[in-house]
Amino acid sequence: MNKIVARFVDGRILKGFTNDFTPAKDRFHVTPDGAALGDEPTPIKREELKALFFVKDFKGNPDHKERTDFDPSRAGTGRKIRVVFKDGEILIGTTVGYQKGRPGFFLESVDAESNIARCYVVTSATKEISFV
Repeated sequence: MNKIVARFVDGRILKGFTNDFTPAKDRFHVTPDGAALGDEPTPIKREELKALFFVKDFKGNPDHKERTDFDPSRAGTGRKIRVVFKDGEILIGTTVGYQKGRPGFFLESVDAESNIARCYVVTSATKEISFV
């Protein structure tokens, strides 16, 4: 099971677990954090999402400020990328999967101390994507 935080384009946030997310499918299911054993998972459509964050824990560190610069001593995988979402949020990281015209791609944070292990960015929720 993957620990995730689903951020929706309408501002909603859902924390939980998924075992059936794949970029090739437009739907997947999330079992909300704290759900009772036997509760039905929540179906999610990719088009409803802004991004899907695969996280280390649900609490994170509210005092942590995400790095936005690339650490030259830490070799990243893939190309350096900057994503500006329609709501103004900016993510900076690396990707091996971005291709214009695809519904989404994975991004890895530049911050080794981030709570985000990786993120699936939904392209339709972005305003600008650029390589840096």
